[in-house]
Amino acid sequence: MPEESNRRILAFDFGTRRIGVASGQEMLGTGQPLAMLSARDGIPDWARIEQLLKEWQPDVVLVGLPLNMDDTENDMCARARKFGKRLHGRYHVAVEMVDERLTSFEAKGEVLAGGGSRDFGRHGVDDRAAVLILETWCREQAGRPDK
Repeated sequence: MPEESNRRILAFDFGTRRIGVASGQEMLGTGQPLAMLSARDGIPDWARIEQLLKEWQPDVVLVGLPLNMDDTENDMCARARKFGKRLHGRYHVAVEMVDERLTSFEAKGEVLAGGGSRDFGRHGVDDRAAVLILETWCREQAGRPDK
């Protein structure tokens, strides 16, 4: 595994209909949208996820945790944790959960500010939300006292 500050990252914004994916490198602290995967009631196309993991070979995989504003967990948190555990169990990758409160809201704001469509049902923002999850994690790593 490379030095902590030089790790390759894949981030997932888990959803029951779509799962956004972003890639990035910890050293740069930025991510780029990679894919939006279809899911059926939260069950992804595992073959496509495996393909992405083989292609990008991340050192760490992030999964957004949609906490409530009062820090409590909800049903989607349990589903996101289960998705993270399955990623780890199936592919033996290091998985970290990341607080993703307001990332979808922020991603929608970015799309609208850029003149994009308001039809988020058809034109999702899940891949952009995954970028925000990745960038949040990178900022948190950079601020750790042991760095």
